Amino acid sequence: MSEVKNSPKIQKSDTEWREELSPEQYRILRQAGTERAFTGPYWNSKEKGLYRCAGCGEELFVSDTKFDSGCGWPSYFEPVKPGVVDEFRDVTHGMVRTEVRCANCGGHLGHVFPDGPPPTGLRYCINGHSMTFEPLK
Repeated sequence: MSEVKNSPKIQKSDTEWREELSPEQYRILRQAGTERAFTGPYWNSKEKGLYRCAGCGEELFVSDTKFDSGCGWPSYFEPVKPGVVDEFRDVTHGMVRTEVRCANCGGHLGHVFPDGPPPTGLRYCINGHSMTFEPLK
């Protein structure tokens, strides 16, 4: 896997991010934190709609691609469109994983794994606090 090296389109100072995000959103989006499994928003939601980046509002995932992976975080088999997430090699915590970040603001979203359902076989395991939800109208 090659690392995508796109620069985020939105760049703000650390102070600006701290002022705009909740403490939990800041910890996850800007410090690559994670929420405990089965505790964050949306992991068990079945509502139809659109998931956006909590940092910048970029469209990330639609509910039609969400599935119950049993992992305790919202899981999707593909982003809303190509190019909305960037992938990076993550070797923290003694593991080798693929981190996903919002391509628009660089916010940490979660990780992608090759154990998802068809048609992609991918599981985008995303922190609920890294997103907002817009119900289908």
